[in-house]
Amino acid sequence: MSAPYSSLASREQRGTGRASRVALWTVVVALVVLGLKFVAYLMTGSVALYSDALESVVNVAAALAAVVALRVAALPADEGHPYGHTKAEYFSAVAEGVLIVLAALSIGREAIGALMLPRELDVPYAGLAVNLVAGVINAFWAAQLLRAGAELRSPALLADGRHLKTDVLTSVGVLLGVLAAKLTGLNWLDPALALVVAVNILWSGYGLVRESVSGLMDAAVDPQTEARIRQVMRQHGDGALEMHDLKTRHAGRLAFIEFHMVVPGDMTVQEAHTICDRLEDAIRTEMPGSNISIHVEPQEKAKHHGVLVL
Repeated sequence: MSAPYSSLASREQRGTGRASRVALWTVVVALVVLGLKFVAYLMTGSVALYSDALESVVNVAAALAAVVALRVAALPADEGHPYGHTKAEYFSAVAEGVLIVLAALSIGREAIGALMLPRELDVPYAGLAVNLVAGVINAFWAAQLLRAGAELRSPALLADGRHLKTDVLTSVGVLLGVLAAKLTGLNWLDPALALVVAVNILWSGYGLVRESVSGLMDAAVDPQTEARIRQVMRQHGDGALEMHDLKTRHAGRLAFIEFHMVVPGDMTVQEAHTICDRLEDAIRTEMPGSNISIHVEPQEKAKHHGVLVL
């Protein structure tokens, strides 16, 4: 017994529609920040600020990829995709991770060249102030993305939010480093800091790709979420004998849950169906947007493990 995907489609499409609007605003914010950071670089000539600006190019590309992915994810289930298109969001996150890695390699090349041939820095404070404004905008929008991504269970928005959060920390480090280079006259600090930024960005990109590939590979929900599911099964499984073989997987903002439910051999189909409905409603209350499949079995199929109701 299962809840058809169509019963969830309307709610999920509304969530995806809101996520798409947030992603569109992310493109606007990314373009503004990109403009400010390149102005700061042109005003200062700092390699570190150049690396910070180059990462913003990645932000724009990633935001555009998220818009496309979310529009695909919003498509309703069809004959060829009966479980919907929500996994499209993971492709956006993977693409963002790859772009981050490419940006890190480009920054690293520029930084190594500047380390070999250091140049005199004449950094006006106005340029640093422009970069600081860009960082504040990024910090504000990163918080909005993380909040919306968690609320809408959107891998694409969460990936964007985490990347922007890393970008903010990078910008703070860059500003402090460039300021130190200006005050001390140690010009090698500028490219050295850019190299540190490249390594940090590379690690961030690796984390995004790893997490997104995990989603594409149908990874199970986290242990805490599985524990909550088992607790709900235990609390609302009155009438059943046991529930075993619990399996879960993610598909974008959806979670798919399936398990076997053992009932007394003389229980009617209607009685078993009532228990299934109660369990599905309780699990969906705990995990909105879940798609649940329950396989009902007679008493002789009991395995005496899993969630024991009686």
